Amino acid sequence: MKYLPIDNALYTKNRQRFMKAMLPKSVAIIPTNPALPTNGDQQHLYNPNSNVLWLSGIRQEKSMVILFPDNPDKTAQEVLVILRPNADLEKWEGHKLTKAEATAISGIANVQYADSIDAVLQVMMHHADTVYLDTNENDRLDGSIYRTDLTFVSAWQARFPLHRYERAAKLFKELRAIKTKEEIAVTQIACDITEKAYRRVMEYLRPGMMEYEIEAEVTADFLRNRATRHAYGCILASGDRARTLHYVENNGECKDGELILMDFGAEYGNYAADMSRTLPVNGKFSKRQAEVYNAVLHVHNYAKSILKPGISIVDYTEKAGEEMQKQCLKLGLITKEDIKNGGKENPPFRKYMYHGITHHLGIDVHDLGTRTEPVKAGMLFTVEPGLYIEEEQMGIRIENNIWLTKTGHVDLMKNFPITVEEIEACMKGNKKK
Repeated sequence: MKYLPIDNALYTKNRQRFMKAMLPKSVAIIPTNPALPTNGDQQHLYNPNSNVLWLSGIRQEKSMVILFPDNPDKTAQEVLVILRPNADLEKWEGHKLTKAEATAISGIANVQYADSIDAVLQVMMHHADTVYLDTNENDRLDGSIYRTDLTFVSAWQARFPLHRYERAAKLFKELRAIKTKEEIAVTQIACDITEKAYRRVMEYLRPGMMEYEIEAEVTADFLRNRATRHAYGCILASGDRARTLHYVENNGECKDGELILMDFGAEYGNYAADMSRTLPVNGKFSKRQAEVYNAVLHVHNYAKSILKPGISIVDYTEKAGEEMQKQCLKLGLITKEDIKNGGKENPPFRKYMYHGITHHLGIDVHDLGTRTEPVKAGMLFTVEPGLYIEEEQMGIRIENNIWLTKTGHVDLMKNFPITVEEIEACMKGNKKK
């Protein structure tokens, strides 16, 4: 990969945490995702199972992590399965991991090849009472799509019907939500790379540019700083296009007097950064643009101040929404009568901010974690309020990445220019280019 080697202590600690949560005499079998075809003999860009990444750092297809902490064979309490290197295959696809290389990445000493693991697993199953199998349990999963994870589960249960089966996803949801210091250190690098690209855009942006030109600059900056890729679809939305939350066409012109909403983040060492900023295309906010921007920034700072261990996402979102409603009233977007008529069931500010303001962040940009239980120290969140005003053809969002601690939080994007004054100072002179 493009990124520098990650200390495998990160993955060793993750596996130790997972095994500590397992039931006695249980084995966890976590295969990675298959390579998926597009059309003909072409394949999508490979994206491994995030849980395999979290446990091992291995990005190669046909890999598997097996954990059996009570295995009588102490040399096989952790096993990594990889594809056997093949000289002919490597002529087409490039280098495949050797056992030594896989151990260096993952910290797992026992590495087996996929074509010979069946006998090893059969012996393990004879000594285990419980089996943890992995499935995708994201609440927003499209259940109509064919799922290879369920195919694996069905085949395993048919082969060993008398074992007890547990959902590995329940453990991953709880454990992956709490980030270790090692994980945050890697995420900070992803954020630092994102900051460099953001500052590059502030220097480069000017009226008449196309959104895709900015995307090209961001992508180049990511790659030259060893990012694997964009952590998600890059959003560069100038003018009224900013009201489309997941606008990724990036094919419009950035016009004088408009704002451009940018939402992008680098992926580094398998971990994602996720930033949103809104800039004046010509380097100078109008009076009204600054008013709306400062209202969003006020809510952003307020939301960060209340995002502490013990609050639930539901309560946090409600409080931040109440603060945004006050700002909408000040901006003249809503009236006291609107608030009275809307009540709590239909708050009028939702016309102008129609998304949530927080999600878990990690290996997945929308990472695993609770939405209902109180949040805990160690969780990593985005904070991203926004306002989208159709009448003024304007969309503004401001987003930082926040790691909760026992005493407060760490803002991984604290050095990013964020105020009107900071942004204008960084963009000074751009409109003359």
